[in-house]
Amino acid sequence: MISRIDLRGNALPEGGALRDLLPRAEFDVEAALETVRPICEDVRHRGSAAVIEWGEKFDGVRIDSIRVPAEAIAEALERLDPAVRAALEESIRRARLVHREQRRTTHTTQVVPGGTVTEKWVPVERVGLYVPGGRSVYPSSVVMNVVPAQEAGVEGIAVASPPQKDFDGLPHPTILAACALLGVDEVYAAGGAQAVAMFAYGTAECLPVNLVTGPGNIYVAAAKRLLKGRIGIDAEAGPTEIAILADSTADPVHVAADLISQAEHDPMAAAVLVTDSEELAAATEAELKPQVAATKHITDRIEPALAGRQSAIVLVNDVEDGLKVVDAYAAEHLEIQTADAAALADRVRNAGAIFVGPWAPVSLGDYCAGSNHVLPTGGCACHSSGLSVQSFLRGIHIVDYTRDALAEVTHHVVTLAEAEDLPAHGAALKARFGWKVPQQ
Repeated sequence: MISRIDLRGNALPEGGALRDLLPRAEFDVEAALETVRPICEDVRHRGSAAVIEWGEKFDGVRIDSIRVPAEAIAEALERLDPAVRAALEESIRRARLVHREQRRTTHTTQVVPGGTVTEKWVPVERVGLYVPGGRSVYPSSVVMNVVPAQEAGVEGIAVASPPQKDFDGLPHPTILAACALLGVDEVYAAGGAQAVAMFAYGTAECLPVNLVTGPGNIYVAAAKRLLKGRIGIDAEAGPTEIAILADSTADPVHVAADLISQAEHDPMAAAVLVTDSEELAAATEAELKPQVAATKHITDRIEPALAGRQSAIVLVNDVEDGLKVVDAYAAEHLEIQTADAAALADRVRNAGAIFVGPWAPVSLGDYCAGSNHVLPTGGCACHSSGLSVQSFLRGIHIVDYTRDALAEVTHHVVTLAEAEDLPAHGAALKARFGWKVPQQ
């Protein structure tokens, strides 16, 4: 059901050589670019009509307008299961607690008397938030996208999610209800590359945005790459992944359940256990079989995900080697189930989010930990962060110098300008002082 990679014995290789030994899903965004390019160009030139036609082709439903009526959003909330509503409200409450603390404040530094640099943080003006709608329904992604944008102070928030054949071409009603709970009334029935292009170029119904965030399939990732520059993006999200660093103290029942929880997302989902315990590895393998058999989405998602090249049990000499492996892997979600989990978590350098000990499973983070579940995948956690309030803010430097403060440093500026063969840069200062460098 799941393969093994045995790294015991010899010393682990360094850097890229170690990364090459680890399991990873095939996710060729570059190859998908040529597929999404004509879609994006069509939306650029024909606007909403193109979004509707591509939606009919890919989602199997024809709609009259991409904008979801306000009454449909309100009705979705009215019909929402009370238990689901309560769970979403708690998810929102906890996410706000965490994300509200992330807001940065303006700070002024006095560089010299009369010379200051202030960094102020300004939210982007308008964002497009993408919520997937393929194999599963993700109202939790509405929460994870909208809450940090709101806490950052973004004024214009638009949500897009694919039209659903079973719901008369509207996004799934639970997604609409989540939007209603968050006070978002600008929602579009648009999915895939055409939704990203709609946000980038704008249409008669949807104004263009400055930034697009949210997970999606390979075509959403390719459209983000294609249109990056015209819009800002959070990341090119790939298949979801979990890595679990565990020793002999871990419970194989927990470990197996957590691997399965990620595998049920998608047949390309990655589930990786890194352990120094042969006994835990064997017990986890044994535990996978009955747990998989007892759940849903077995043949279409879980079994191919666990059996795929992206998933494996990785055996290492000791926990120290395990730490090197998970740092090289740079997982979207990293669970640490070891005797000293908190201390070990503090030493991890590369992970989208870290879940410490047996009582902090990834599923908690997906919904109600308060953390954000829009996280870097495919090893990008070694250079990128998950979605947060900072994702929606821009730092702007404000430079304020008096005449005396400028005079004091003019000779340095002129010297550096001439060293770079840019004399006009120095002249811009000399002009302020009668074309003479002030005496020090």
